[in-house]
Amino acid sequence: MIETIDAYSESELAAFGRGGRGDKKPLVPLTVLWITPLRALGNDIALSLRAPVEALDLPFVVETRSGDTSSSTRLKQKERLPYALITTPESISILLSYPGNEEKFRHLKLVVVDEWHDLLGTKRGVQTELALARLRRLAPGLKTWGLSATIGNIDEALTALVAGDGDKRGHTGNAVLVSGSVAKKVVAETLLPRRLQNLPWTGHTGLPMLSEVIDKVAACNSSIVFTNVRSQTEQWYRQMIEMREDFCGQAAVHHGSLDLGVRRWVEDALKNERLKFVVATSSLDLGVDFTPVQQVIQIGSPKGVARAMQRAGRSGHSPDAVSVLQLVPCHALELVELCAARLAMKYGLLEKRYSQKKPLDVLCQHVTTVALGSGFDPRELFDEVRETSSYKNLTWDEWLWVLNFVGTGGAALAAYPDYQRIKIADGRYIISDKALALKHRLSIGTIVADQAMDVVFTGGERIGQVEESFISKLKKGDRFVFAGRYLELVEVRDMKARVRLSPVKSGIVPRWMGGRMPLSSELASVVRDLISDAAFNVYKEPEMAFVEPLLQLQQERSALPALGEILVEFYQSRDGYHLFVYPFEGRLVNEGLANLVAFKLSRLSPSTFTIAVNDWGFEILSARPMDIDGKAIAKLFRALDGDNIKEDIRQCLNAGEMAKRKFREIARVAGLIFQGYPGSSKTVKQVQVSSSLLFDVFADFDPGNLLLRQAHDEVLENNLEISRLKEALGRINEAKIVEVQLVKASPFAVPLMVDILRGKLSSEKLAQRVLRMQMEMAKDMHIEL
Repeated sequence: MIETIDAYSESELAAFGRGGRGDKKPLVPLTVLWITPLRALGNDIALSLRAPVEALDLPFVVETRSGDTSSSTRLKQKERLPYALITTPESISILLSYPGNEEKFRHLKLVVVDEWHDLLGTKRGVQTELALARLRRLAPGLKTWGLSATIGNIDEALTALVAGDGDKRGHTGNAVLVSGSVAKKVVAETLLPRRLQNLPWTGHTGLPMLSEVIDKVAACNSSIVFTNVRSQTEQWYRQMIEMREDFCGQAAVHHGSLDLGVRRWVEDALKNERLKFVVATSSLDLGVDFTPVQQVIQIGSPKGVARAMQRAGRSGHSPDAVSVLQLVPCHALELVELCAARLAMKYGLLEKRYSQKKPLDVLCQHVTTVALGSGFDPRELFDEVRETSSYKNLTWDEWLWVLNFVGTGGAALAAYPDYQRIKIADGRYIISDKALALKHRLSIGTIVADQAMDVVFTGGERIGQVEESFISKLKKGDRFVFAGRYLELVEVRDMKARVRLSPVKSGIVPRWMGGRMPLSSELASVVRDLISDAAFNVYKEPEMAFVEPLLQLQQERSALPALGEILVEFYQSRDGYHLFVYPFEGRLVNEGLANLVAFKLSRLSPSTFTIAVNDWGFEILSARPMDIDGKAIAKLFRALDGDNIKEDIRQCLNAGEMAKRKFREIARVAGLIFQGYPGSSKTVKQVQVSSSLLFDVFADFDPGNLLLRQAHDEVLENNLEISRLKEALGRINEAKIVEVQLVKASPFAVPLMVDILRGKLSSEKLAQRVLRMQMEMAKDMHIEL
């Protein structure tokens, strides 16, 4: 892959110059570009590439560039790029925004896109596709490599990656797939408690399994304990070192909100075997090489097969080594999901990823970037953009709308200069306003999160960031857990939360924005298979055998649905009248189905409903009896399976309000909202007000605005997974409805009931109700709690 210096002529080497970066050898121009989605992975790749360069005394400079890169290094890179640059999609866009980028990228010969599955299907993936299309124009003959070990539709992924290298019909030319000849060996097993009753019937922390996890960690030299959310990471780290004080100094926490220095220290310590274990989130689960790690422990269901495979691969990360994955249940029924994940990994049932289709907010940002860098001819850039998989069906009218919107702000914003970002000079679109240029570069990117606030000690040492919405709820003297430490809030000033170590060992755990991950289609399918086996008393997997008493109780109180069946339960309690439906389609699809069913029920008999959803099913609770049975439910589902499904969703949900919230992200990516300069960022409330105002203005004065359409489409596809919902409705309408009138709440129903009760009862009263339900179920299973 590494070219020798002989590839360049003497005149070229003379033009490149000598010296710089402490090297007296010729400076070879940017030749290799390595794009990675994770900063930790970029650092790891840089170390791996530097090793042979230094060993062979090659005249090549290898550097990284990301949000963590120092301002001095970025300034040097603005003038001259290294031979090999490891970077992120956002940083590539920033580099393309500087004048003279044609010369800097002219000698580029290879682009490697690492962990392509993690980018594909996201706006960061679209941003990568657009950058690749631009680079192919700047460096004809450019080669593109994509790396991925966990993608289910590899041919489509290849097409999306090299779309611009194909012919006009979309054929990918000489593109080839290269696979390893030896399969990676992964040993996955589920960590079972000593007794089934040790697991709660519902919950997501997994802390009842603390003792079992500590035993596994203690018996191993090096482990990574993965959780699904940052708050859970903080909880597990504190609980583990408090239960085993001898772990202090041998353990660390790692997630994306921690300061760069903290993260780098943890990564180095893990590589150099100075840590026994690290509790982490997805910040460590992609491609990073931690050779000493012998096992990975996953707390809770991974919700996806690819995610489980990726995390397993952080252990045994060397040739012929075995990757070991321990799956830890958070509650009893989750054992079924863990069994499904283990089997899906065994049979390679990986999730598919597809390019997003024509997200115009990303295109608005890209157009501004190219205009800022070198300017563009509208027809040439249109043809370039259409080479990507995401925009291959972009129409000329849509393109003209984007140019007009970025250039004038559209019909509603034409009177405001801040929205007139590009202009025509000598037939090319450019940006000449320095203030607009700075704002745009500070806003490049597609990751939209709640405004973050630095957490610093009173002496100034930075610990990391938490979201402003969390800090805003605290008052002086309140305690919280962050970076594995108990902290006390001293004051909030200049967008910084100043803290000190708390002598009191208690505090709340920050909550970061972001919904729970839904069960993937592939994993949901295996779960349905396992439940169907249980319906015929087949419990051949160890997890299923362990949870058999609970599933047998489900069979006694209700039923276990076989393949081709949909279970519907009716139940009356002191809380009201309950309807439970179990499609096993993931929480987003189930949420859409629940709202559609409730909407149709309200048309039959006006009433107020309360809804709860999880990955297995949904509950609709009414204060009045629902005049409906299994046949009526089947008829209702058939009525939903039609061309009017989108309109039904818009009516049954507050789709306008959901679209307004989604528009906040779109407006930020499209460059309509500037979140402020470093050190003086806007508050979350200010951003929300700005985006809501723009949404209303467009709705009233520019109703044909394509960004409004995009907001509504993204709500349907991203928030409700409408494509998957349609598939689910097709399956449901071919299935037999199994109707059960419950005398006692079934094990499947209890988690849904608890979700509704959580919003009505105090923590103490809720705990009492849950304990009472558990005791009744334990009695019927003939076990003791």
